[in-house]
This record gives sequence, structure tokens and C-alpha cells, in this order.
Amino acid sequence: MPSRIASVAVAAPLETPLSYLVPPELEEKVTPGMRLRVPLGRRSAVGFVLETAEGNGEGLKPVAAVLDDVPLFPASLIPFFRRASAYYRHPVGEVIRSALPASVASDKSRVRTLTEKIYEASQQSGEPSGAKQKEMLAWLRERGATPLGEINRRFAAPHAVLARLCELGYVCETMRERRRDPFLDRPVAPDTPPEPTEEQAEALRTISQALGAQVYASFLLHGVTGSGKTEVYLRAIADALRAEKRALLLVPEIALTPQLVGRFRARFEKSGTRIAVLHSGLSDGERYDAWRSIARGEVSIVIGARSAIFAPLCDVGIIVVDEEHEGSYKQGEGFRYNARDLALLRGQMAGAVVLLGSATPGLTTYYRAQENLSGYLPLTVRALDRPLPSVELIDLRNERPEGSLSSSLCAALQQNLERGEQSLLLLNRRGFAPYLICGDCGRTFRCPNCEITLTYYQGRRRMLCHYCDYAETPPEVCPGCGGDDVRPEGSGTERLEDEVGSLFPGARIARMDRDSTARKGAHEALVARMSAGEIDILVGTQMIAKGHDFPGVTLVGVVNADQALNLPDFRSAERAFTLLTQVAGRAGRGQNPGRVLFQTWSPEHYALQAAVGHDYRGFYAQEVQMRRELGYPPFGFLVNLVFSGVDAAKVGRAASQLVGSLPADPEVEVLGPAPCPLARLRGKTRVQVLLKGRRRPPLHRFLDQVDTLRRCVPKAVALAVDVDPIEML
Repeated sequence: MPSRIASVAVAAPLETPLSYLVPPELEEKVTPGMRLRVPLGRRSAVGFVLETAEGNGEGLKPVAAVLDDVPLFPASLIPFFRRASAYYRHPVGEVIRSALPASVASDKSRVRTLTEKIYEASQQSGEPSGAKQKEMLAWLRERGATPLGEINRRFAAPHAVLARLCELGYVCETMRERRRDPFLDRPVAPDTPPEPTEEQAEALRTISQALGAQVYASFLLHGVTGSGKTEVYLRAIADALRAEKRALLLVPEIALTPQLVGRFRARFEKSGTRIAVLHSGLSDGERYDAWRSIARGEVSIVIGARSAIFAPLCDVGIIVVDEEHEGSYKQGEGFRYNARDLALLRGQMAGAVVLLGSATPGLTTYYRAQENLSGYLPLTVRALDRPLPSVELIDLRNERPEGSLSSSLCAALQQNLERGEQSLLLLNRRGFAPYLICGDCGRTFRCPNCEITLTYYQGRRRMLCHYCDYAETPPEVCPGCGGDDVRPEGSGTERLEDEVGSLFPGARIARMDRDSTARKGAHEALVARMSAGEIDILVGTQMIAKGHDFPGVTLVGVVNADQALNLPDFRSAERAFTLLTQVAGRAGRGQNPGRVLFQTWSPEHYALQAAVGHDYRGFYAQEVQMRRELGYPPFGFLVNLVFSGVDAAKVGRAASQLVGSLPADPEVEVLGPAPCPLARLRGKTRVQVLLKGRRRPPLHRFLDQVDTLRRCVPKAVALAVDVDPIEML
């Protein structure tokens, strides 16, 4: 007699799914998308059902337990998980575990489902005798199903009255699941949609036609900062909802979510459309409840950061990737996927429209649009015909500042303060100073795990490693020479905040970086203060450059415009141009015009010159020529193999042996092995091998050889395969 066999993706580093026998008593419960506990060697493990079929179960181990009442994800997502697993060379079980909220990814769920009592008037006619009973019954008949919490807010000590009404049959008491919603009690601002500009209307017509065709289509919405890309998103998603489809919106940073959610709630919630938010900044309970609501089909719009691309949303009609150029869409460890690229894949598999939006699109995205591999929707002017800010370069070779700020930038800040307008200062470096140095012997202080200098925090009197969180107290005297001239060198945002406070003692100054916004809600509170005009000068890292709309900001200063240019990465010029253009775009978004000042030692660099003119196409023309000559994306494809381990000799030997065993392939160039730019992190030595190919298929066929040879890599050495790497430090 045939048995029921389940194909299970075990949450472990296994190359293929495993087959398990489904006991007869569990056959009705084991369906695709369910979470199981299964035997794995001498232990048990969590697995996810991919499919079931009839077959010969002889010799198969049985499923130990079913861990859920309903599937965690629809069966329609399973082919997407498989494709992502195959492309990024990562086990499908670990892909699914990465996609799920942490609270449901293991067999020890740390979050319980909350319930609440609901009261509703029954169909029974007539009236109770008591006055309080009559009043409450009339109120419930008018309102319908009402949670106990709301009744408590309306009536004092309602329990006895409710109990009597239930006893008499006038009211029914039930229990329902209560959703933890981070935005539930926040008021929704009134929304008056603006009239679309001609360019917005043309873009929307094109998107609407694609939605009507109900086939896959991708578009680049290339709009200058302040051109109204979000309004296009709102209207395009409204079109998808009218077609009874659902929408997924990705944002690059958790910090951007509250502002965006506020706009979407204002536009859609009055019509009863439910919106769910998914990102790692939520509590386990909030993310758990949002995931369950999406999986049950109760949600029409999902907004979230990178991991939201895996949301269990059915009938997806449109996927929007805001600020598609952002490197934060790429996961840096474990399952190293790029959410932007997976958005294109998911849209293709679902027959949905994918809209990539940016003022500074990635070169690969813009190249695809220029080659007609995707649609191109330009927005070349700001909304309400407001001008782009003027941008000026301050040549530090001629105007050397005493501290962090040149005299020109200080004067501009003073003028802005006198006018009562707001300013932003960008310095993309946290802490008080990048390092401490002994003025007598030149000694610096390095992380023992990562061999990089420790960042100095004066407010906390600590030296910290931003990679492994190692910390120590700064010494009073140099441990090398005994000298007492141990001083901070360079500037970070903490030092810049102090300096600005000394220069402008009457100004209201705040700082936005990962340290100042670590607490839940801290970033949102800072944005609210900035929007309310309670801050005069906001100092920050690249966080201040990303998507914020502060109408009161008329001045932006960049303290070190050359910082990104000096990184050992072929994308350094692109990153510098993008960051400078984005932060410049924060100025002049309100009624008053904006001004931007870049402090630089390299004013002639083409990336800076293009940023001054808001000239994306000019920058692209120069940058793409270099990429073409060197075979870098978009004219080639990369895979980075990173070997790591505690024993440096074993790591180097493993990398050399694998490279020596690879067959020669004229279509794949092997570079390395060589130490990573950050050669030691978290106590492990790191060596990399870069694979380059002009075409994607030969490169991925070559990876099949790597997958075969990685079995020979010793257990003491880890090998990470990073397909389409963004960071190679």
C-alpha cells in the first residue's frame, strides 16, 4: 500500500530537501507551508513542507510532529524559495528560515497568540429591565462587535452588566485573536491627494496599462529628489487594489517606514484597506501577528524592509522598490540575497508589475532601462515646479578649517539660523573620533578580534569596535611608552555635534546616527521633532540622506565629500555620487530655495562635478565607460568566495587548494586568493576569491564546480558564496 511522503526543507545546511514518511494520523495536517519537527541523525530539527505525494515509504523516518495549525506561507511561494535558493547557492531550508519571523522559524515559538473578548448584541428582540442594561445594549446594537477594552473605556465597571445581558441572551460573548499593531493607536492625518504633474500622469498611464494586462512588467521610475515618486507609488497601488490585487512596498531602511506608513494609512485606511508592516525593528509579537494576518489574506498592502520580499502575500499585482539603488537591500551574511533582484524575480513569477524608484538608480538598473530591458519612466522636475538646490564646492586646499567646518560653511549655518531655517550636516562616521593616538610614540588602539582601530566615544568614555562590539576603556597613559598625550584623531558625528554646539550656542542641535537612534521609537521621535521645526541643525550619518522630507531644511553641508571616494571598491565613485546627490536633495523641498555645500579635497573629481550639477546622465556616461573596459557590472557578473576561520594557515591553504582544483574556463576569470580588505573580523582570518564572467550562465555553471569542491574544505574553515556582491570589504 502506498504511503504519504513529505518533501521537507530542513533548516540546516543541507543541499537538497529530505523525504519523510507521514504517519496516517498526521496526513490531513501535513500540507505545503507547514512547519514540522523531523528526525535528523541523532537529533531533531525543524523543517518546512515543500510538497507531499504518494510513494514507497520503506526505510523513511516518520515525521515527529506538526508544529502549526495552518501553513506559515502559501504553496505559491515555494517555487520562489527554490529559485532564490538555487541562484544564491544557499540551502532552501535555511532560505525559508531566513524568510520567516524569528518567532516562528524554530520549534520553540517564543510568541503566543493574543486573544480578547468581543461582545455583540444578539438577534433577540425586546429590552432588558435595568437602565444601565438598556443603555449598554443600545450602544452595542449601534456599534456591532466591540472588544472589551473599548467597552471599559465607555462604561465604568461594565462587567456585571455585561454578564447579566449575556445571561439574558441579549448579548453574545466570543473570543477572537488580537493583532499587535505598532500603528494601531496612532492618528491618521487627513490626506488630500495632489493633482499629478504631466510626467506623473504619463508614468501612471504606462503603469496602469501594464497592470491591466496582468503580465510581468518592470519599470524604472527615475525621478529627481522631490519629484513626487511616492505619489506615483500611492496611485499605482490604488490601481492594483481596484483590480483586486495586492501590493508589496520595499524600503531600504527601517527608519523610513513610519513616515511612509503614515502616508499610506492616510490614503488607504479610510476605505478599509488593511496595511501590514514587516521589519526587524518590530517586536517579535508585532512581526508574528503581521505575518499571520498576511498569510490569512487579511492584508492588502505590505510595507517593509529587505526581508518583506518574502511576505506570504497572494495575488500580488505590484511590487515597489523605493530607493532601489540602496546597498542595504543586499543581505551581508548567511543567506546573501538582494531584495531588489528578488523583487524582479517574484514579480516575474507572479505576473506582477515591478516598479523600481530612485533619483540615483544603480548603474545596472539604469543600463537595463537604456537597453530596453525594462521600462523607463522619467520625472525630471520637482513637484510644484520647485527648483533643485544650488550646490557649491568648498576646496579645502584653499580654505582649511580649524575644526571640521570651513569658514564658508560656518557662515552659511549662521545665516540660516538668523533666517529661522533648518540645516543638515552630513558626516558619514559615527562616534567622537575614528581612533585615539599617542602623541609621543604614535601608538593606536586596535580591536583584538578584528585588527581595526577602535572608535572613540567621548560621552561614554569607551572605545568600541563597530564590527564585533568589543569595547574597552580609554587609557589615561599610553601602555606602550607611558606618555600622557593620548588624544582623539579625526571627527565623527558625536564630535561634530559638540563642535557645532560650541560654534552656535543658541542653536537647537540634534544627532541622527545608529547610536542616537538605537532605542525603539527614537528615530521616529527625532523625525517628528525635525518636522515640527524643533531642531535647527541636524548632524548625522548617511541616515539623514535617505528619503526624509523636511520642508524646513534649506541648507545641507557635507563635511567630508571625499570619504566614499577613497574606499578600495570599484563602486566607490557611484556610492559617493549617490550619497551626495541624495543628501543634497533634502534641501529646498519646501517653499524656500535650498543651498548645498560640499567640503572636498578633490573638487575636480567627476563624481563631485556631476553631483554639483544634479547630472546623473553625465556621471553615468563616464562611470559606465570604466565599467565596460574592466568588465564590471553591468558588463559582467561577479561571485565572491570568502574563506574564514580561526587558523590563518588553514584558511589560506583551503582557498589555495580550491582555486588550484578549479578547471580552466575561458569565460570565467579567477582572481585570488587574496586577503580581504578587512582581513580579520570577529576573531577570524578572511581570504577571498573573486570570480568574474561576462555572461551569467557560464559563471553559474562554473559555480557547480565550486559546490562540488567545497565538500573538501575542512570543517575548521567556512566558505561563504556571495553571488552579485555589493560589499567586498
